Amino acid sequence: MGRVDKGVNCSVSGCSNSAERSISGSKASMASDLQVNTSNKRVYLCRQHYKEWKKATKEDRENERARWG
Repeated sequence: MGRVDKGVNCSVSGCSNSAERSISGSKASMASDLQVNTSNKRVYLCRQHYKEWKKATKEDRENERARWG
């Protein structure tokens, strides 16, 4: 049972929704428009902010996958 199941809150500053996903801090820093504390290894995002992160990093993630062939 991870932290998301236990009910951790979203790591974006000013958001108090419960987190639905966790991503690494380095991946979270790829989206410059989200104000998260990336000093932690894991960043927890609510549904709304995860959706924003996916849209902001779509091209970068596609390029990353293309590298692996």
